[in-house]
Amino acid sequence: MRSKSLIAFVGIVVVLAMLLVGVACSGTGQSASGAGGSGEPASLAPGKPGDQGVFDDRVLFGQSAAFSGPAQHLGQDMRSGILAAFNEANEAGGVHGRRLELESLDDGYESDVAFSNTQQLLYEREVFALIGAVGTPTSRAAFLSASAAGAPFLAPFTGAEFLRDPELDNIVNLRASYYQETEEMVERLTEDLGLTRIAVFYQNDSFGQAGLAGTIQALQRRGLEPAGSGYYERNTGAVTGAVFHILDADPEAIIMVGAYVPVAKTVQAVREQIDPVFMAISFVGSKALAEELGPDGAGIYVTQVVPSPDDASIAVVAKYQAALADSGLEATPSFVSLEGYLAGRLAIAGLDGCGRDLTRDCFLNVIRGKQSVDIDGFMLQYGPEDNQGSNAVFVTVLGEDGKYRPVDRLEIGR
Repeated sequence: MRSKSLIAFVGIVVVLAMLLVGVACSGTGQSASGAGGSGEPASLAPGKPGDQGVFDDRVLFGQSAAFSGPAQHLGQDMRSGILAAFNEANEAGGVHGRRLELESLDDGYESDVAFSNTQQLLYEREVFALIGAVGTPTSRAAFLSASAAGAPFLAPFTGAEFLRDPELDNIVNLRASYYQETEEMVERLTEDLGLTRIAVFYQNDSFGQAGLAGTIQALQRRGLEPAGSGYYERNTGAVTGAVFHILDADPEAIIMVGAYVPVAKTVQAVREQIDPVFMAISFVGSKALAEELGPDGAGIYVTQVVPSPDDASIAVVAKYQAALADSGLEATPSFVSLEGYLAGRLAIAGLDGCGRDLTRDCFLNVIRGKQSVDIDGFMLQYGPEDNQGSNAVFVTVLGEDGKYRPVDRLEIGR
C-alpha cells in the first residue's frame, strides 16, 4: 500500500475511533505548557483549519514523549532543549509578535499512549504542529494520525527509515538515520580496528529492528554477517537472555541499539566475562548512560547526530548553552537537549519564513522548500524528495571522567 493511501485509510479509522470513544484521550500524567505559556489549553479554535493553534499573540506546539519510565531522561532533555529555543525567541519578542508555547504529554515510551496523546493534542488541545516525539514505536503510532490531520510532525527523536519516505510531505526530520549511524559503526570497527566478529544487542521493537537491519546491511556490504545477537523487551531491564546469547557468540565488538538502562546492564554483565568493544547508537541517551554506568562506562563509543554540547567553540553550541542557562530549567547540557534546541530553532525558522500569515502549509513549504537552513552554522538541507535535514554522524568515546570526547579513529582499550 502506498504511503498516502495508507494515511488516508488511517484518517478514516481515526475519525471512526473518535466517533466511538470521543476525543477524550489522555496521557499518563504530565501536561505542561512551556516557554511562558499560560498553562491552559486554548478554549476556542482559530477560524480556519489551516490556522489551528495560531493566535494573534501565540503559536501552540504539542509534544508526546517519555517523561516517566526507563526512557524518561530522553523526553525530559528533548523538552528542555525545545523550551530553551522557544524561550530564547520569546525573550526577543517572539516570532512576528507571537510567543511560542509547548504543550507536553507523557507517553511513558508506550505506543498506545503516544497515539492517545497525539489525538488529544490535535483534536482537544488543537496544536499547530507536533514536535520532538521520542522513539521509533511511539513515532510510528503518532505520525499517521498527524499526517491524516495535515499537522506538521517535526524533528522526532528517532532515525527510523519509515519516517524518511519522500511521500510523507508533513514529516520534517532533523537528524541522521539509524542506517547512517550503523554504517558509521561498522565502518569504524572494520577499518579502524580490523574486527569482523560483531554482535548486535537490540530492543525488540521497530526501533531495535531498524538498528539491527542497518547493521546487517552494513556488514553484508563488507561480506560479513552478525556474529550473534540478543534482544530485550522495551521498557524493561530484563537482559539476561540477551547477554547469554551474546556471550555464546564471543564477539570482538557489540553494536548496541537500546535505551540506557538495558544497555548499561548489558555492558556490566558482558564485561564480567569478556571485554569487547561496545558501540551504542545515539538514542541510548549519552548523559543518562554515563550516569547509569559511572566509572564502568569508560571506553564505550556512542555515535551522535549533533556536535558536542560542551564545545562552546561551535557557534550553535554556544547559543544553546546560553539559552539553556537562561531558560530557568534545571537542566545541564546534553546531546539530547541540544537536539531538542535544534528542533526548536528549526520550528522558529519555519515560523519566521511565513510572517504573520502563518498556516501549516506555509510552515512546511518554507522548511521543505529551502535549499538549506542555517542554524548558526549547523546546516540542514531539505528538498522535494528529501525530508531529512542532516546526514552528520559523530563518533564519541566516554572517558573515565564521565565525559564524552569526539574521536576520529577507534582504539582498542579503555
